[in-house]
Amino acid sequence: MSLKEDLYKEVILDHYENPRNYGVLNPCQRHEKGANPLCGDELELFLNLNGDVIESITFHGKGCSISQSSGSMMTELVKGKTKEEALAVMKKFKLAILEDKEQEFTEEEGDLESLLGVKKYPVRVKCAVLAWNTLERALN
Repeated sequence: MSLKEDLYKEVILDHYENPRNYGVLNPCQRHEKGANPLCGDELELFLNLNGDVIESITFHGKGCSISQSSGSMMTELVKGKTKEEALAVMKKFKLAILEDKEQEFTEEEGDLESLLGVKKYPVRVKCAVLAWNTLERALN
């Protein structure tokens, strides 16, 4: 395993073992559930908007390290962003992981690169995009 792969594995494990924004947000304006039956992943997303800005966002669920760390990264990235900005980050991530299109990630978005290695394992891609698909439904 290369140094880069080792670092990416560490980032994923850190988000899995120390998830950011984990828990139930009560009260919340929007609540959405997502599941990946192939892997057994379950994720619930809770968010509050202030106008068009994601003021607060949390997730709760169970599943593999990829799905749960992706939820942690996603909530960390979109908190404080407008709906449009959050959906733009989602689109960038999904283009990179689903369509293998080269994307430039900002320093703030850097942890997302650690998830791109799952492209080698097509069955795991659904784990990585679960939180993002759930966010898309919650915002639309």
